[in-house]
Amino acid sequence: MSFNHVVVWLDQAEAHVIHFTRDAAESEVIKTASVHARHKKAGVDASIESEQDPEYLNEIAAAIEAAQEILVVGPGQEKLVFIKHLEKQHPAVADKVVSVETVDHPNDGQLLAYARKYFVKEGIMH
Repeated sequence: MSFNHVVVWLDQAEAHVIHFTRDAAESEVIKTASVHARHKKAGVDASIESEQDPEYLNEIAAAIEAAQEILVVGPGQEKLVFIKHLEKQHPAVADKVVSVETVDHPNDGQLLAYARKYFVKEGIMH
């Protein structure tokens, strides 16, 4: 089956990729091998921006490259890191991103419902 739409929910540890149409969907989970450390700096918990795992980001890009329209969502900054990576390393995929949205931690059913609603609202559901 051909899926024109994809939603990607990602954080530092994993990405949930759902390819879908109005009536069908296929999903996969991609996990990173990198470890993000935390440390105290001047009494404040701060995240050490360890080098991003390019294999993780490339694997996500490869999983979504066949889609025509891509919605990228997630709870934190990782979605923005991913968009910057796409723009530098995979510009053809970056051009297909229709929006980047903040979404907490939905299960896959909630994520799919959110994405379908988004694409219908924007008038780009085929």
